[in-house]
Amino acid sequence: MLLLSKKLFYLLFMLLLISVISFLAIHAAPNSFFAAGELNPNMTKEAIEQLKAVYGLDKSLLGQYVDWVKNIATLNFGISFVSGQDVSAEIFKRLPITLIMNITALVAVFVLSLYLGVKAALEYEKKTDYIIRQISLVSFSMPSFYLALIFIIFLSLNLDLFPIAGLHSIEEKTGLDYYIDMAWHLVLPVGVMIFVGLGSMIIYIRSLTLEILKSDYYYFALSRGLDKKKLLRYYILPNLLPPIITLLGLSLPGLIGGSVILESIFGIEGMGQLFFMSALSRDYPIIMGTLMITAFLTLLGNMIADLILLRLNPYMKRG
Repeated sequence: MLLLSKKLFYLLFMLLLISVISFLAIHAAPNSFFAAGELNPNMTKEAIEQLKAVYGLDKSLLGQYVDWVKNIATLNFGISFVSGQDVSAEIFKRLPITLIMNITALVAVFVLSLYLGVKAALEYEKKTDYIIRQISLVSFSMPSFYLALIFIIFLSLNLDLFPIAGLHSIEEKTGLDYYIDMAWHLVLPVGVMIFVGLGSMIIYIRSLTLEILKSDYYYFALSRGLDKKKLLRYYILPNLLPPIITLLGLSLPGLIGGSVILESIFGIEGMGQLFFMSALSRDYPIIMGTLMITAFLTLLGNMIADLILLRLNPYMKRG
């Protein structure tokens, strides 16, 4: 219980620190949403000042930050400059699809990289090892936006196997067909996320497995005549899981950040696309709200990874 309290305190402290940095960075950025209005001859100076008062931008920097922190404590991120809608409603409307994409990709990367990395190590310097290493190197060096364009050209335009963009078909679907159609539209973007995330994980797991295969305890187990399944279950996997979970926790920001590009390319109305469009239009309430939600999810993911590590290895608590 004490450990959980420490983790929660650390999470809140980091969120506060991120909120300060994000707030100052946004206000230090050149131009603003109201810059276009100031250049518009039909907009009077009084009208612009009135708009700034509505959004609380007429207060001092400290006053704006204090009001903002009070509001985000109740998940009130303000009103969008562009749409005039509640920022929280816009973010939570788009959040589920981004979470579905990232969690699906994370689980798939974990399972596939674990299987391929261990397989490559067990087949060291053989044909299987060579093929898996080549796949991992291509994955590691492949930019996500480039692979997305290749998928669209060949799998969507040429072969007409998958939709080019969007989350749903033009024809209205209901019930189970609605979710099947949505899953079909997510095959390409999630496929890109999985393939791009595999490379480094396979290389890392392969090198870890090779170190385990050279260890004394593995040679001792091998000399006892244990079969491959028992060696894998009791000696290889238990020693692989802690570092892999640590790496997955550290890779969460990259996964969430990568969805910004892919959601824009595939026209998926998720948090990534919302953040990108808001950045172009200088919609600061949505930018700061998205940053805070993303930071919270990343810190929460890291905290869960730490708790899983403690569960797998209770001796870490003593250290």
